[in-house]
Amino acid sequence: MSVHVLIMAGGIGSRFWPMSTREYPKQFIDVMGVGRTMIQMTFDRFCKGEGAICSPENVWVATSASYADIVAEQIPEIPAGNILVEPVGRNTAPCIALASWKIRRVDEDANIVVTPSDALVLDTAEYRRVIRKALEFTADSSAIVTVGIKPVRPETGYGYIELPEGAAEGKVVKFKEKPDLETAKAYLAAGNYLWNAGIFVWNIRTITAALKAYAPQIAGVMDELSVSFDSAQEKSETERLFPTCEKISIDYAVMEKSDEIYTLPGDFGWSDLGTWGSLRTNLPKDEQGNAVVSDAEVRLFECEGCVVHSTGGKQLVLQGLKDCIVAQKDGRLLVCSLDQEQRIREFSE
Repeated sequence: MSVHVLIMAGGIGSRFWPMSTREYPKQFIDVMGVGRTMIQMTFDRFCKGEGAICSPENVWVATSASYADIVAEQIPEIPAGNILVEPVGRNTAPCIALASWKIRRVDEDANIVVTPSDALVLDTAEYRRVIRKALEFTADSSAIVTVGIKPVRPETGYGYIELPEGAAEGKVVKFKEKPDLETAKAYLAAGNYLWNAGIFVWNIRTITAALKAYAPQIAGVMDELSVSFDSAQEKSETERLFPTCEKISIDYAVMEKSDEIYTLPGDFGWSDLGTWGSLRTNLPKDEQGNAVVSDAEVRLFECEGCVVHSTGGKQLVLQGLKDCIVAQKDGRLLVCSLDQEQRIREFSE
């Protein structure tokens, strides 16, 4: 089986300011303090060690022009031509279309996994098992598989995938938008809903046919653009044509229109690490529930339930804080209550 992986790495990570900035967002940061950035951990999940799913030359990264050099620096194993630069952000459908037309040019039998660059997976072996099962299902079929995450709480920050009543996996009934708390509780109680992790698996024939059927404007742009692939005109043609694509997510463009969408449940310690609170949940904590990632000494006195993230080699001494975020980077310092973290975008403006 020929497997290619597309890593989506164009986000700006605004909810993690000041650790994550528009110039250097969270996918390129060692968020967990383990010596590897989020995008490096995503690459490792597919390509490193026993049981690797694909080879580095089959890994593609879609990102913005601002981050192309960072990608090349952090994942030197992948070919330079596999870094797909979006001249402007047009959401995920045009991005996936560009990658699909590029991959088809080099491998007409490709099986493809699409994954975010900045999600945490604690159990790599189980993750690989689920991805392999999905690849086996899509290799010789017209099915699209999305990997859903078994919910462990009534989460309002994720979209949901509805399965048939009583089913643990199978054909998707409907994709649900991020719910309010009461709806999320109902989803959890029903037992046939999964979190939408934004992980998709399909073969190259399926995704290109689906885009032509359900997003013909985008497919038409890719047909025109593909004439310039591997030529001196490719960059200028991409800059001219890509911005003309409809701005739409793959969920709206394809997933909600196709009748051949299936889901597999995953239980491999997944988190999108979308907030400081979710980061704290996934970090080791001291007896008082404080989680710390720092390249210098951090001393805590009478602190409880805090998350501290500091880079730049400055000692921090904190006293009397409860349920707070303390983040320091490049001369910027944030101290705020965890229950106010939804305001961080406002604070960073």
